[in-house]
Amino acid sequence: MASTGAKQAPKIVSKTSAGGTGAAGASGGPPIMPLASPLMGKKKKPFLGMPAPLGYVPGLGRGATGFTTRSDIGPARDANDPVDDRHAPPGKRTVGDQMKKNQDDDDEDLNDTNYDEFNGYAGSLFSSGPYEKDDEEADAIYAALDKRMDERRKERRELREKEEIEKYRMERPKIQQQFSDLKRKLAEVSEEEWLSIPEVGDARNKRQRNPRYEKLTPVPDSFFSKHLQSGENHTSVDPLQGLGGLNTPYPGSMTPGLMTPGTGELDMRKIGQARNTLMDMRLSQVSDSVSGQTVVDPKGYLTDLNSMIPTYGGDISDIKKARLLLKSVRETNPHHPPAWIASARLEEVTGKLQVARNLIMKGTEMCPKSEDVWLEAARLQPGDTAKAVVAQAVRHLPQSVRIYIRAAELETDVRAKKRVLRKALENVSKSVRLWKTAVELEEPEDARIMLSRAVECCPTSVELWLALARLETYENARRVLNKARENIPTDRHIWITAAKLEEANGNTQMVEKIIDRAITSLRANGVEINREQWIQDAEECDKAGSVATCQAVIRAVIGIGIEEEDRKHTWMEDAESCVAHGALECARAIYAHALQVFPSKKSVWLRAAYFEKNHGTRESLEALLQRAVAHCPKAEVLWLMGAKSKWLAEDVPAARSILALAFQANPNSEEIWLAAVKLESENNEYERARRLLAKARSSAPTARVFMKSVKLEWVLGNIEAAQELCTEALKHYEDFPKLWMMRGQIEEQCENMDKAREAYNQGLKKCPHSVPLWLLLSHLEERVGQLTRARAILEKARLKNPQTAELWLESVRLEYRAGLKNIANTLMAKALQECPNSGILWAEAVFLEARPQRKTKSVDALKKCEHDPHVLLAVAKLFWSERKITKSREWFLRTVKIEPDLGDAWAFFYKFELQHGTEEQQEEVRKRCENAEPRHGELWCAESKHVLNWQKKTGEILAQVASKIKNTF
Repeated sequence: MASTGAKQAPKIVSKTSAGGTGAAGASGGPPIMPLASPLMGKKKKPFLGMPAPLGYVPGLGRGATGFTTRSDIGPARDANDPVDDRHAPPGKRTVGDQMKKNQDDDDEDLNDTNYDEFNGYAGSLFSSGPYEKDDEEADAIYAALDKRMDERRKERRELREKEEIEKYRMERPKIQQQFSDLKRKLAEVSEEEWLSIPEVGDARNKRQRNPRYEKLTPVPDSFFSKHLQSGENHTSVDPLQGLGGLNTPYPGSMTPGLMTPGTGELDMRKIGQARNTLMDMRLSQVSDSVSGQTVVDPKGYLTDLNSMIPTYGGDISDIKKARLLLKSVRETNPHHPPAWIASARLEEVTGKLQVARNLIMKGTEMCPKSEDVWLEAARLQPGDTAKAVVAQAVRHLPQSVRIYIRAAELETDVRAKKRVLRKALENVSKSVRLWKTAVELEEPEDARIMLSRAVECCPTSVELWLALARLETYENARRVLNKARENIPTDRHIWITAAKLEEANGNTQMVEKIIDRAITSLRANGVEINREQWIQDAEECDKAGSVATCQAVIRAVIGIGIEEEDRKHTWMEDAESCVAHGALECARAIYAHALQVFPSKKSVWLRAAYFEKNHGTRESLEALLQRAVAHCPKAEVLWLMGAKSKWLAEDVPAARSILALAFQANPNSEEIWLAAVKLESENNEYERARRLLAKARSSAPTARVFMKSVKLEWVLGNIEAAQELCTEALKHYEDFPKLWMMRGQIEEQCENMDKAREAYNQGLKKCPHSVPLWLLLSHLEERVGQLTRARAILEKARLKNPQTAELWLESVRLEYRAGLKNIANTLMAKALQECPNSGILWAEAVFLEARPQRKTKSVDALKKCEHDPHVLLAVAKLFWSERKITKSREWFLRTVKIEPDLGDAWAFFYKFELQHGTEEQQEEVRKRCENAEPRHGELWCAESKHVLNWQKKTGEILAQVASKIKNTF
């Protein structure tokens, strides 16, 4: 390349040493062979006469190099020298420009690192070639393809990006989000606490806090008067200061006229007057700046400033842009109504109501046939002006219903409203909305007359026909509905109203016929029978009290459009939906129809029975159960429900007779034997119960029958008989763990700890996977003080039964009761690793934590076990401990709704209401618990299965468990 030194263009000459080849060598050609000499050896060198090898430079080995001349490199040029082309375009007029362009063109990176297996080289391989029309078409096609592919992937990509952003926000929340819970707590800070917070100190240094800038301090009037008086004695500046020309006396520097004549004192009253005069002059200048208008009120200037508070909280620049855009729209198309409406609303939002009114009135002039513009004008104008606007609108749009209704709304007197609406009906007699609005203002008799005229003008309006039928007498209403059916043969509401009319007047036998005729007539007129719509109409009839109509509609449409194999499933769903909507008669009608179609289906009978139990009367339930056992005599649960209903009604003989019939239908049924025993034992007929159990043991011996026999003798105090029965039972059913439990508990009750331990150990040999047996043995060892042995038993139990949350929980509690809290926490961590989804473990872990950490632990528990009742109960107790009564009650309700069989939840809920609820709330909890009849729960089972509480009802056990709960959490 040429350089700055190339201007002199020195010749680069390199002489070869010792007979170099010179220019011939520089040219790179074959070397010139020397002439033969008699001094040379006779033997010829083998390489002589052969072509030089590739890349050979003569003399290079001994340090000789060639030389380059001007003809080889061309004339010397500077980068700023002009090129030969006198008409070159800009950017190509100097040598440097052209060299730079050539370098850029050749600067294609073809390195392997710039190569992609799918996309090829990052740059263009053929950028130096000509760009032709074919290349342009190809680029356009590829660009279209890329755009199409990008649109296909756009939704997926945006969704992925959104998920990534959300994930990033969750992992790295903003500082604002991290402090949001603390900021919410600021609402609880009282005013005294807020005022007691110390001020933040200034962290700046002294120089930054006290910058040396000029301070201007107002000087009091006394200063001037004092120094003015002293100025009479000192009328010149000290000559030592060297400031010549400042010898003017000090008082003379004041404005003449601000000094009282004859004295040297300053008159401050005149200074105030001068200031006021100056302010008045400025205000008068502003007020007269617009000819003929007063812009500023000089007297109320400050008051006006205080009242000028903007009503719009947005950006002023946005308002200006919107105003400019809307002005452009209005000027471009002045007959476009939305432009005028939008402009008026913009001004209304920004507080310029009069400008908005002016704009919308201008809009009414430009768009006199636009209903929306007139309505907007009426809305913006005040009362009387709005009436005038509406009157003007009526003249332009005499057929507009909305304008007439707006005119009626503007009237405050009922008579004026009626007058407006009647005038409107003269012009627009076909409007159903106007007729309805007018009828609502009339008395019943006048409304009937108006409706008679309304149905003549609007014969296709179902609502007007039905309204007229409601106001007429029975005979006239029938005629009205018949006429309505003739005019509107495709509407179902007229037929349903006719059926309700007949039912209301006692003609229930006509209801079924009318509904059947309705289905037939509608189908004949091409109307599709929509099953869901008819069921909704039936629900409305149910809520209106028309039971017969509701049942007739259900019977008529329940089977329409359903496949035969889907009928049972669909009908059960329909019944549950009706119950959820509060339409109990509809549900009862669906169950009745389903039982007619499926009389031998036990599941349908059971659902119907549970429906009657929850929503019906005892008589309806017993009648249903009598029909049920007649059709399904082998369904034991139906017999038992019937017997229990009689027993709850204290009709013990009827219950016995039902069970006797059940025995005949189901001989040797364990459930019926045990139900009969429970019936007798609950009614203190112990000898009868014993005889029944003895008969059951002989005819239908099962483990449960033996267990109930032992339990009966145990609760009655016959310990020896219970032990004998237990021994006999274990001969037949040694793998039934409850018998071993009862044997051990009986021995514990008799204080025979060794025999109890032996019973539990024998039971564990036969039933090693019975968790309650392991727990009973552990409790026994702990009770006698053998803590180490209890710990070893639980470890052995966990080995035999891995991933059993109850065993881990007992191990944790054992250490906690022993005072070893650190070991208890370690065990809890291991337990949660082995059983990460166990609700009882997470519930216990919440209260093992210190109070500040409990909330965090409860959040973790809810993440792992969102719908576990034990976790929900723990959260409710946590809120209770923090005195958050409303939240606690919500979580208690959620718990008992998810798991109504958990007795502990009901007990804690009842205890909570006893402390913080009213008597009505306490009674409601007690009733709901009695209806739910819970059977499970650690605290609940400890009381309900105690031998002393065997005859207590659910409500008594609830109160007993609640009384033993202490707020230790």
